[in-house]
Amino acid sequence: MRNVLICLALFAASLSAQAAPTGVTLPEFQRVTLANGAELALLEKHDVPMISLMIAVRGGPLGDPQDKEGTAFLLAELMSKGAGERDARQFAETVDGLGGRLGIGTDAEMLRLSADFLARDRARMVELAADALLHPHLDAAEFDKVRTRTIRSLIAAKDGDPSGLLGAYAAAWLFGEHPYGRPDSGSEASLGRITLDDVKGYYADQLGGDRLIIVAVGDFKADEMRGELDRAFGDWRAAAKPLPEVAAAPKQTGRRVLLVDKPGATQTYFWLGNVGVARNHDNRAAQNLVNTLFGGRFTSMLNTALRVESGLSYGARSSLSRLSTPGSAAITSFTQTDSTVAAIDLAIAQLEKLHAQPFDEAALDSARRYVLGQFPPTLETHGQLASRLVDLIFHRLGREDVDGYAAAIAAADADAIARAVAVYPGAANLVITLIGDASKIREQVAKYGPLTEMPMSAPDFHPPR
Repeated sequence: MRNVLICLALFAASLSAQAAPTGVTLPEFQRVTLANGAELALLEKHDVPMISLMIAVRGGPLGDPQDKEGTAFLLAELMSKGAGERDARQFAETVDGLGGRLGIGTDAEMLRLSADFLARDRARMVELAADALLHPHLDAAEFDKVRTRTIRSLIAAKDGDPSGLLGAYAAAWLFGEHPYGRPDSGSEASLGRITLDDVKGYYADQLGGDRLIIVAVGDFKADEMRGELDRAFGDWRAAAKPLPEVAAAPKQTGRRVLLVDKPGATQTYFWLGNVGVARNHDNRAAQNLVNTLFGGRFTSMLNTALRVESGLSYGARSSLSRLSTPGSAAITSFTQTDSTVAAIDLAIAQLEKLHAQPFDEAALDSARRYVLGQFPPTLETHGQLASRLVDLIFHRLGREDVDGYAAAIAAADADAIARAVAVYPGAANLVITLIGDASKIREQVAKYGPLTEMPMSAPDFHPPR
């Protein structure tokens, strides 16, 4: 009898645990706005003597001059190649000598500096970060090296595995002249048009204290860190030009196909999608559940159909690119050249199934458990917390985006799930991008819609106008 009572008690506890959503909450942090408009978030975390510093400058590639995409990218690459009193070698050696890490790059809508270092080296690393952003040398010789290396990297990717370029071709094909259709790191053609004066002009026009988001997480006293960051960045002048605005791109109707010809390719890489939703969409928890079930985990509909059951691919996935305005909702995969049509047909069949057959409660419960299990590890490290705070501040979201996430997942009802499914395009409204050997697949893929073709050797990601 005692064993029976114990089992009943454990069963009741299990039911209670299932009914009550569990999640994580952000640690308390301090929000400050400096006199020049820079936004600060300071989160003390004293478990290890480390600090992560992340600095975002709003705008990023959105401010690239017309036909000179990649200007912000080249600037980011140059900013640590000599700054303040240090040349490129001295700058790198100083960072390495501290056992730290400092990198600068671009995202779709921002330029981002990230640094990790021991707490004892805070003053020196803040100085290095400030020098990189406020006092970059923008040296002509370093510019030539960075631009040449970037162009050669693109050419090498085209000659080798082009999978990393599929997104650039797909974005250009879906969004066209919209800012999201421009390649963040540029193309061979656009990079070749950029001069050092263009980079310097971008720096003056698009960078300034009013664009800054500065987040520090780690072993420090918030008031002390605030003072140090204010001294380093509080007097930085405003950007000379207004922050670029991005209008929402319209969803596309009908089908159209871009075939990027890579002669001799043994595989076809494919992307099927349309315009999706923005980062601040109020149904994002339900969208995460649907994406998990459709193509966000190994046991998803897409991966099960294309990899596990048919063996047509080593992997298939769905994704939602959620930016300030709607990005893309897409399916991506790859397959052997001779199975191109079979794989694409199967992917489209899964898309039709997604819209035709509602998920049962068992599937949704599995997705809830998966999503809630995967969420805490995204907020474990200093750097992960810093990145999440930048994301929240950039998109004007409150801490409830994290603190209330488990409750939002649990509250996603049938109506929310149906609205989330509707984010993905129907089979009749697909913008399709393929990279493969056109001589072997051209006639077959023409069945999916009006076909536009371009050679992979073309120096741009947009098809010729």
